[in-house]
Amino acid sequence: MNKKALHRYQIARGHLSKVISMLEGGAYCIDIVHQSLAVQSALKKADEVVLKNHLETCVSESIKKGESKKAIGEVMEILKKR
Repeated sequence: MNKKALHRYQIARGHLSKVISMLEGGAYCIDIVHQSLAVQSALKKADEVVLKNHLETCVSESIKKGESKKAIGEVMEILKKR
């Protein structure tokens, strides 16, 4: 998981760097917004990779330990913020 998540966040960082350089260079506003949307999409995909891993590992382990309410509560809090 770490490699996939790291790769996704690196993609987001690349898009964000592009947004910053576009702003510094006075790029066309709509082009900046398009690039900003790419940042947001990349972050969403990265979050999905991390959340999937969390469900497969941490939540699964918590359920085995009888701590399902806590694990489910944490995931629900994250989903509310989306």
